[in-house]
Amino acid sequence: MPEITITGFSTRDVRFPTSLDKTGSDAMNAAGDYSSAYCILTTDSDYTGHGMTFTIGRGNDIVCSAITHVADRLKGRTLSSLVADWGKTWRHLVNDSQLRWIGPEKGVIHLALGAVVNAVWDLWAKVLGKPVWRIVADMTPEEFVRCIDFRYMTDAITPDEAVELLRQQEGGKAARLEEALNSKAVPAYTTSAGWLGYGEDKMKALLQETLDQGYRHFKLKVGGSLEEDKRRLTIARDVIGYDKGNVLMVDANQVWSVPEAIAYMEKLAVSKPWFIEEPTSPDDILGHKKIRDALKPYGIGVATGEMCQNRVIFKQLIQSGAIDFCQIDACRLGGVNEVLAVLLIAKKYNIPIVPHSGGVGLPEYTQHLSTIDYVVVSGKLSVLEYVDHLHDHFLNPSKIKGGYYQTPMEPGYSVEMKADSMDKFSYPGEEGVSWWKSEEAKPILEGVKL
Repeated sequence: MPEITITGFSTRDVRFPTSLDKTGSDAMNAAGDYSSAYCILTTDSDYTGHGMTFTIGRGNDIVCSAITHVADRLKGRTLSSLVADWGKTWRHLVNDSQLRWIGPEKGVIHLALGAVVNAVWDLWAKVLGKPVWRIVADMTPEEFVRCIDFRYMTDAITPDEAVELLRQQEGGKAARLEEALNSKAVPAYTTSAGWLGYGEDKMKALLQETLDQGYRHFKLKVGGSLEEDKRRLTIARDVIGYDKGNVLMVDANQVWSVPEAIAYMEKLAVSKPWFIEEPTSPDDILGHKKIRDALKPYGIGVATGEMCQNRVIFKQLIQSGAIDFCQIDACRLGGVNEVLAVLLIAKKYNIPIVPHSGGVGLPEYTQHLSTIDYVVVSGKLSVLEYVDHLHDHFLNPSKIKGGYYQTPMEPGYSVEMKADSMDKFSYPGEEGVSWWKSEEAKPILEGVKL
C-alpha cells in the first residue's frame, strides 16, 4: 500500500426534501427530510475518503460541526499508521476528553465519529482497490479482532473468545464467499410501501410491485392509530397472503410505553407479524425484555438498534435476552469498527443481525456489513432492509435483483455522493444552485419558522 497522508477534510450538509411526499413517515417522525452529514478526507494523493451520517433534517448542521472536531484528529496522520492498529486508532478518536464530555460514545459526537471512521475505511478500501466488505473478509481472525476496542466489552466477549469464534467459522467461509461473489449473501426486505403517510392505493400498488420483484419480507410502520393499523395490516396481508414464505414485520419507532406496546401488539397479533421494531425507548433494556417476554406466546419477536447508541447498549440488550433481532446501524454506531464488535457479541449469543437500513446512504453502507456478517461472523443468511429512495445520488448505488442485494464490487464503502447532487441539495446552499434556495423549498422552510 502506498504511503498516503491525510492532509485535511471538508464537511457538507446535504438534505433531501422527503417531507414533501411523506417518504420516511412513521408514528414518531411525521415529516423528515432525509439528510447526510458528510465528511470528505483529503490526502497528499488523488485518493479521498467519503463518509456520512444519516439524519432527518434540522440538526444536520450540528453533526457537520462535530465532524470537524473529530476529523481534525486525523490531520497529518498516514493511512498506514491508522489501519495498522485499528482498535488503537478508534480509541484515539473517542478519547478527546473535552469532546467526550459532551458525548461519551453517544449522541452527536458519536454520529460524527461514525462519519469520520467510515471515511477512513472508504479511503483505505479505495487505496487497496477493494470494497470494504472484502477487506474484512480477507482478514485473519486476529486481524479482525485488532480492529476493535474491547473496552467495556470483556464481560460479554474477550479478544481470545472472539478469535476462537472467528476461527470456528473458517471452515465454510470459502463457500460463503463464493455466494457473496454471486450476490446470494444478503436477501432484502422492503419498507418502501409501509410509510405511515402513504395512502391505501399507493401502499397496495407498492406492495404488489415489490412482491412481483421477488421480495418476500415486508415492513409496515404502525403506532398512529390502532384501528387504522389493523386496517393497513389487513390490506397488506390481502396482497402478500399468509403463506410462510411471505413475512410481515411492523415498526413503531419508539412511540409507546412498555404497557402500551404489549397491549397494542396483542391486538395486532392476528396479522402474524414476525417482529415489532422499536416498540419503546431505545435506551430501555428492561422494557424491551418485558415486551419480549409478553409477546413470545404470540410468536412475535422484538427488534431494535436503529437508535442504539453504542456497543455497550447492544451488549446489555443481547446479554439480558431483551431482543430477538439485533438491528445495527452503520453510522449511529462509531463506524465499521464498533459494528464489528456488535456482530461478535450477537454471534456469541446467537442473535440474528437484521440491520437498520431505512435512510439515505444506509443501504449503500449496510450491504457491506451484512455481507461481512454472513461471510465472516455468523455464517447465517439474514435479511437486510431496502428502501427504494435516493440511490441515484450515489456513484455506486446499492442494487436489488431477484430479492437479493447485488454484492458491491467497486473499491470503497459505496457512499461517495455525486458532486452535482451534493451541490443541488446542500443546505442552506448557494442561490441559483441549491434546491433549498428555490420556490419549491418554501413550504418546508416556512414550516420551520412556525
